[in-house]
Amino acid sequence: MTSQIQAEHFTANIYGLLDETFDNVQGYFLDKGTSMFETLATVSAEEASIPVGGQCATLAAQVKHVAFYLQVIEEALRTQEFKKQDWGQIWRETSAVSPDEWEAIKSELRERYDRIKTFIDETTEWSNERLIGGVIATIVHTAYHLGEIRQALCIVKQ
Repeated sequence: MTSQIQAEHFTANIYGLLDETFDNVQGYFLDKGTSMFETLATVSAEEASIPVGGQCATLAAQVKHVAFYLQVIEEALRTQEFKKQDWGQIWRETSAVSPDEWEAIKSELRERYDRIKTFIDETTEWSNERLIGGVIATIVHTAYHLGEIRQALCIVKQ
């Protein structure tokens, strides 16, 4: 016997989890005030430029990586082509940022997040595993990096 989740139920729950991850904590898995954009609003460019350890990335690199990931996954979901990427480039090249650069990185993240939401809104049928896995991966991957950022802030804000 096969059972299916209705597309609108799946979409509504994906929206809820994305909203919690990026904007508005609803109690699924984050504490109040700890979503991605709420967290980033408390971080200065100077703080975003501090590597947490000798081999660790800056917070700016973490955020830029998440924005890049969202760009890549959106393109892959739209085209159903998963192209090879240089995932290390951002980690190698992003370190200290100016206040303007920090604002641009956060704006890019917001733009990429909005594009993912638009893609989900345009998707009326979740017809294959790559679509479903891809949108779930956006939540999981971002939540992982949000955890990294929040842990780093324990050191950066000392």
